[in-house]
Amino acid sequence: MIYLDHHSTTPVDSRVLDAMMPYLTDKFGNASSLDHSLGHEASIAVESARGAVAKAIGARSNEIIFTSGATESNNLALAGTMNRYRDKGNHIITCTTEHKAVLDTVKYLEDHHGKKATYVHVDEFGKADLSQLEDSITDQTVMISIMAANNEVGTIADIAEVGKIAHEHDVIFHTDAAQAAGHINLDVEAMNIDLMSISAHKMYGPKGIGALYVRGLKPRVRLESILHGGGQERNMRSGTLNVPGIVGLGKAAEVAIREMDAENTTFRTWSKKMLDSFEQEGALLNGHRTDRLPYNLNICFPGVESKAIINSISKEVAISAGSACTTQTVEPSHVILALGHDEERAHTSIRIGIGRFNTEPEIDRCTQLITELVPTLKNIAAQ
Repeated sequence: MIYLDHHSTTPVDSRVLDAMMPYLTDKFGNASSLDHSLGHEASIAVESARGAVAKAIGARSNEIIFTSGATESNNLALAGTMNRYRDKGNHIITCTTEHKAVLDTVKYLEDHHGKKATYVHVDEFGKADLSQLEDSITDQTVMISIMAANNEVGTIADIAEVGKIAHEHDVIFHTDAAQAAGHINLDVEAMNIDLMSISAHKMYGPKGIGALYVRGLKPRVRLESILHGGGQERNMRSGTLNVPGIVGLGKAAEVAIREMDAENTTFRTWSKKMLDSFEQEGALLNGHRTDRLPYNLNICFPGVESKAIINSISKEVAISAGSACTTQTVEPSHVILALGHDEERAHTSIRIGIGRFNTEPEIDRCTQLITELVPTLKNIAAQ
């Protein structure tokens, strides 16, 4: 199987697995049990991983809170902030192309907690309208949440500019960086980011572990917990720490930052090669042509159903039609629609995600299969 669906998940890097294994076997202590050596050993491993994650985004170790993944991090960031700062206001600003983990949380806050939300529009390339964003800020605005890079079309947001706008208006800025962390350069200080959601399994780490960066100074951000119990993670996220997963996230972040630039050079070459071939068959690119994740390629083949392409090559190549978190529905991609395209374009678009362990022959084979298949499917559809 040629795996080209790295947006939905990535295989665990063998170096990550090697780092995790001792904490699944001999070093099985609870990181909160400091009365004996096994617990102390686990605690040291957790703090080491915390430092690695912090270093990857330019943060301090004590600003990293471990969670079960980016979905929980998003929920904690949004609900935790809006409820903590209820005395300041009840308004949140986000974007129409956000991941469902953000959009559904915002809707929950609207429906059940009386919060008000503004959904900023994007242009045809997926870039948020920053003029609308700034004009939407009121004296009731508590926070802004704009994702760092889109999980479907790969468009990279103007995060530093959003952060600048937020801080000029004394507004907290959160970014969902699940697809961006470990893949593009992120610096919470330079970009004025106050909260950042991270997922391990999007950067060759294990599933079920993630992190939330919570700014500690200038301004210090406080959250109201959504999980209550033993008070772990500075009382922001109670629960026994997933030591093997945390170690895996730390190692994944360390490897990703070290190898990011070289990988991205290769990914850009391969994605351009594929795009050039597909455009010769009439394909249309979704998202921004240059400000995009290097490993992302989201393309539309007019007149050809995406599921027809995916199913026809599924025995040899794994690709997708969009977000893995919404594939149980038959609704067209809200991201493609938000770019101003119609439902037909949404239903004729495929997403290809290149990864660390792919090879150029695999890229060439996938390209060959699709370019040979599309004319046949067009003829069938036209009959």
